[in-house]
Amino acid sequence: MKLATVRIDGGTRAVRVDGDDLVDLGAPDLGAFLAREDWQDAAAAATTVVGQASGAEYATLVPTPSKVVCVGLNYATHITEMGRPLPEYPTLFHKFSDTLIGAGDDILRPEETEQFDWEAELVVVIGKTVRRAKGAEAEAAIAGFTVMNDITCRDWQFRTREWTQGKNWDSSTPVGPVMVTPDEVGGVRPALRITTTVDGELMQDDDTGDLVHDPVHLVEYVSTMIRLNPGDMIASGTPGGVGHARKPPVYLQVGQEVTCAIEGIGAVTNKVVAG
Repeated sequence: MKLATVRIDGGTRAVRVDGDDLVDLGAPDLGAFLAREDWQDAAAAATTVVGQASGAEYATLVPTPSKVVCVGLNYATHITEMGRPLPEYPTLFHKFSDTLIGAGDDILRPEETEQFDWEAELVVVIGKTVRRAKGAEAEAAIAGFTVMNDITCRDWQFRTREWTQGKNWDSSTPVGPVMVTPDEVGGVRPALRITTTVDGELMQDDDTGDLVHDPVHLVEYVSTMIRLNPGDMIASGTPGGVGHARKPPVYLQVGQEVTCAIEGIGAVTNKVVAG
C-alpha cells in the first residue's frame, strides 16, 4: 500500500493512494492514523474516495512525529568521499518537526548560510510502539518507507563536532510524497535506486543496499535507547554525491529545483526560495 497525508479543503487528511484515487483513512494525517493498532486492516478496508492523486498537494508525511532520528555517514560511498572510516556504530542526530515540509513545497534557504546542500535519504516510518526491539519485533515495527531531502547548512554543521545546528532550519526538509509498505519494495531491507538531481543534473545515484547499518538494525539500535512511537521516522543517511564533497563544492542557490527520488517510492521535488 501507499499511504500519505494530503491537503484537502483547507486541512489535511490521511489517505491511501490507490492508482489515481485518494481513499480517505478517517484521520487528519498519517501520524494519527498509524497510532491505530489496526491501521493495516483499516487502510486496506477503506473505500471512500476524496480526491485524485494527479494534482494532489502532499503535506509532509507525518506533520508532528514524536521524534525524527537521522543517521549520518551510513553509505559506504558517502563515507569514502568524506574521508572517514566505516563506522562501527550509527552516527545519530535529530531533526525537529518544524523543519518538515511537503513533497512539493518550497525549501527556505536561510540568509545565514553560504553552503546549502542536498541529501537524498530513505526514511523508515515506525508503525507500532517498541522499546529494545530485536529481530522480528524490529522488522514488524517498520510500517514502511518514504523519501527525505535532508537539507543541510554545511557551514553551520561543521562549526562544532555536533551537527544539530546544521540540520535544523525552519521549513527546509521535504518528506514524502507517500509511505510505501515493505511488501511493495522487497521487504524491510530494500535495495532501491536513490538519486538527486539539481535543475535536471544528476548529483547522487546509488542503491539503498549500500547502507552500512540497514533499517532493521537502526530500529534495534535506536529503540535500545528510547521508545519508538507510531509515526516516528528514522532517516537512514545519504549516499555519495553531496555538494559539499565536490571539487569545487557546489551548493543550492535560490531559484534552483532539487529532486530526491527513490525507486518504487516516489520523489520530493522542491524549489529553493529565499528564507
